[in-house]
This record gives sequence, C-alpha cells and structure tokens, in this order.
Amino acid sequence: MKQRKQRAQSKKISEDKPLTLEDMLNPELVKGLQVKKNELKKAEEIKFEEESRRKAEERKLREKNKSFEELLGESNLNWKEFK
Repeated sequence: MKQRKQRAQSKKISEDKPLTLEDMLNPELVKGLQVKKNELKKAEEIKFEEESRRKAEERKLREKNKSFEELLGESNLNWKEFK
C-alpha cells in the first residue's frame, strides 16, 4: 500500500514539475558551482575592462605620435578649396 502511495506521489511530482539536474544534485554542490560561476564572471569582466583600458591607451599613444602627413590625410577638410 505504501509503495502505491509513493508511486502516486512521485508521479504527481513529476507531472507538476519536470525533474532538473539541480534537483538531483547536492544543494551544497549547486551553491559551490554558483559561487564559482560568479567568480569567473567577475574575473572575465575585470579582464575585459583591462583590455579596453589598454586599447584606449594604445590609441592615445598612436594619436599622439602621428606625423603631420597622417593628420593631414585624416582631415575631413578639402584643402584644395583653400589654394
């Protein structure tokens, strides 16, 4: 009799909500994995910020060291009109 109730309850649970991997894993393990995920996400954000900061610095340095010819070539003005 108990087995029938357990089967009925397990069927009822499975019908209400599908069984997920999180349900099958140890809650402590799931929590540890979530913490690790957050740490990796923060590390990736820091790496992205450092990379963008480095690129901006390189761009500024490149702009600073441009020759007059390069600056003239990038100019939007039509210098032939002023001759």
